[in-house]
Amino acid sequence: MICSTRCAFLSNSGLGGCSSLCDAQRKRSAAFRVVCMTPSSSRSGDRNGSVVMETPLKELKKEPTVADVDDNPISAGGPQDVYGEDRATEDHFVTPWSVSVASGYTLLRDPHFNKGLAFTEKERDAHYLRGLLPPSVIPQETQVKKMIQHIRQYQVPLQKYMAMMDLQERNERLFYKVLIDHVEELLPVVYTPTVGEACQKYGSIFMRPQGLYISLKEKGKILEVLRNWPEKNIQVIVVTDGERILGLGDLGCQGMGIPVGKLSLYTALGGVRPSACLPITIDVGTNNEKLLNDELYIGLKQRRATGQEYAELMHEFMTAVKQTYGEKVLIQFEDFANHNAFDLLEKYRSTHLVFNDDIQGTASVVLAGLVAALKLVGGNLADHRFLFLGAGEAGTGIAELIALETSKQTNAPLEEVRKNIWLVDSKGLIVSSRKDSLQHFKKPWAHEHEPVKNLVDVVNRIKPTVLIGTSGQGRAFTKEVVEAMASINERPIILALSNPTSQSECTAEEAYKWSQGRAIFASGSPFPPVEYEGKVFVPGQANNAYIFPGFGLGLIMSGTIRVHDDLLLAASEALAAQVTQENFDKGLIYPPFTNIRKISAHIAANVAAKAYELGLATRLPQPKDLVKFAESCMYTPAYRSYR
Repeated sequence: MICSTRCAFLSNSGLGGCSSLCDAQRKRSAAFRVVCMTPSSSRSGDRNGSVVMETPLKELKKEPTVADVDDNPISAGGPQDVYGEDRATEDHFVTPWSVSVASGYTLLRDPHFNKGLAFTEKERDAHYLRGLLPPSVIPQETQVKKMIQHIRQYQVPLQKYMAMMDLQERNERLFYKVLIDHVEELLPVVYTPTVGEACQKYGSIFMRPQGLYISLKEKGKILEVLRNWPEKNIQVIVVTDGERILGLGDLGCQGMGIPVGKLSLYTALGGVRPSACLPITIDVGTNNEKLLNDELYIGLKQRRATGQEYAELMHEFMTAVKQTYGEKVLIQFEDFANHNAFDLLEKYRSTHLVFNDDIQGTASVVLAGLVAALKLVGGNLADHRFLFLGAGEAGTGIAELIALETSKQTNAPLEEVRKNIWLVDSKGLIVSSRKDSLQHFKKPWAHEHEPVKNLVDVVNRIKPTVLIGTSGQGRAFTKEVVEAMASINERPIILALSNPTSQSECTAEEAYKWSQGRAIFASGSPFPPVEYEGKVFVPGQANNAYIFPGFGLGLIMSGTIRVHDDLLLAASEALAAQVTQENFDKGLIYPPFTNIRKISAHIAANVAAKAYELGLATRLPQPKDLVKFAESCMYTPAYRSYR
């Protein structure tokens, strides 16, 4: 709150005294006092403390002071021209002061503390809200009902997304309360698939900036940019450069919707405080011609920087983050293109707490689904043969984690285990004869076999028990492919993981229908239940949101300083253990999202336990009950009472 000195309001509310603007107008030499304070009810550690700055007004700005202005109360047809704006020409500079008596009006427009009509009668008196709100007092539960009805009236998903983002900017706690209470309904709205469309149209729907934008213009000044962010106790950063947004390609600066959406889930599903989350977009340009020619595009209108220029900017960013927020801040890379994603993860995993959700998060959630699916088909991982369509970040990341878990279970060498895992890229089956031309992350999967181009032929020759799609190619699992899988296996496992829905390798209905209802199916984006021959099949969703919120919470609450592959395996094991017999009876290999905060607590506890075991945790002593400790660390969006 910003005020002039000796205001009775602040005196009465216990926030300090300040004089009125009238006093300042009467005294030409009056000192100007800016008091920046959070309400006394603020959550400990959630907001910055008070800042008091006192100096003569003349020293603060070059324009005439309040007292120097002519006594005429009307200037240029309006109120007195206190700051010289009416008298300034377009060539003159004016100071963007926002000076007001600390009143309820300011409180109502602070999303961190606003409660809308839920302010009690006592709070309305104490915080000068009388007359600024209708007289009715409505509890948060009623507000949630009203808001979900409001959102449901929209038929277009993007409109629902915009309504939720508007709520987040007005009333943070109500936003998270609505999201948590209706998570299965709203998860597709605030994240995939709707967030993909939001990113595509970000320039046209952009209203208020969210997060930090770091562009090539800020090169050499990134440390200064980070310090512009109002919150100082940051625990999780989600960062993207927008080059590979979901399966939609290069969306440049408009990829900001991804970090914003991911961090909303960190809070709603994993209980990480909103004030501890920082979404960042690194803008190095875009190669998307449509965006470059779009007058509404909000990013740099230039071709993408590459090579040394890109590497120097990213290194400055990583160094500045560690310097500003410390050793234990989690940096989650999101939707970087393959060539940068692997390099960044490899370069910084030994010096920073980094995590790539596309490589490691996807791998962990898919491994959990496969472990759960074994209870339906029998055997262990070593008994199955895996075929991937797609050999990028997700495909190779999943393949490597499957190999690690299989090696751990069987004590077999990793190189031997990999022979049961086959990958297909745009040029066909990855085989040893192609090794010289392959990117480095594909080479471990080049096995001895004759080249095969067509996916149906690959299925018939390799005879996989599990088919996984990470290609971003919609409808790539054709009827012939699914029928081939069904002819080889009694219960074929088919995972169509590409996002958004339009890029999914097949739909749930296609998978069940073409396999005569025998497929065990899961997808990256949600599909509705399918009825086939009188039986209702509920498709699972291999959504990274199962893993990264709990995984991040586990790292934070244990003070972990590096991400080890065993932590990913621990997260997978914890998620697989949450699938009940009731879920299996419905054909599900993932638990429902209705219990996601409980699931996240168990994942966090398992990850933290492994971190303590590996000596990576710094928060000592280790809590006795890690599940209860995880639950106690979780942010809850219930309104707080204000003094």
